[in-house]
Amino acid sequence: MHSLLIALATAPAPTPTPSLRPGLSEDQVTPGLLGFLLTAFIVVLTALLIVDMVRRIRRVRYRAQVEAEREAAGDAGSADAGFPAEGTAFPADGGASRSDGAVTRPEVNGDAGPGTR
Repeated sequence: MHSLLIALATAPAPTPTPSLRPGLSEDQVTPGLLGFLLTAFIVVLTALLIVDMVRRIRRVRYRAQVEAEREAAGDAGSADAGFPAEGTAFPADGGASRSDGAVTRPEVNGDAGPGTR
């Protein structure tokens, strides 16, 4: 009995010839042209989404790098940030005008105004 099981397990199984059931055509069992086009569309759409995502991630990293450099430059020049020394009073006009009569705008977070980004 044991040798019969080994003989059956090692014997190659006959492979049937591929044929369709009567009444079916090749187009009914394969995706066809429409399936190929939809799959190709999904692949192209996915590739475009990946490219867009990589571009956005790179932009965020670049902005973070620029902000870090701006903060580092601000830390180096913080002693000359336009503020009076400790213990001295602010000007009465809030620093909006200089002694030569020119009007200045206060800087906020190192941004000198529109168009600097």
